[in-house]
Amino acid sequence: MNKQLISKERKKYLRNKRYQQYLVWLTQIAILVGFLAIWEILANKKIIDSFIMSQPSRIWETFTNLGSNDLMKHIGVTVYETVVGFLVGTGLGILIAIILWWSDFLSKVADPYLVVLNSLPKVALRTSYYYLGRSRNASYYCDGSCHFSNCNNT
Repeated sequence: MNKQLISKERKKYLRNKRYQQYLVWLTQIAILVGFLAIWEILANKKIIDSFIMSQPSRIWETFTNLGSNDLMKHIGVTVYETVVGFLVGTGLGILIAIILWWSDFLSKVADPYLVVLNSLPKVALRTSYYYLGRSRNASYYCDGSCHFSNCNNT
């Protein structure tokens, strides 16, 4: 649009809109900074328990140190496992669906089992507790120093 075609009133209106957006943005930032400052001060003065509520400086320190613990490696493994699991599950699901579609006999045989499996909560279908981060064999967590007890032998 040509600048000469815009009226003075329209320019004034647009200027006021930009000013309002700027003012809203500054106010939002001021509220955030004020909140973080009050939180930090209250945690430093021991008015709030920093163990439970933490404090902004400790959160920032932890955030900046995330890369030192092979975070990207762990993210890569998680993404890889997610993509492979999705592709394998999708492939098997499509293959089973095609087989059930082709065979009326197998479809009728599998129908009650598929209905029961569909009604179960998906977490009930896990194979073991190991995949939830727990293992019955405690030696997994303490490098073979004990079995079926904690690593402190208590």
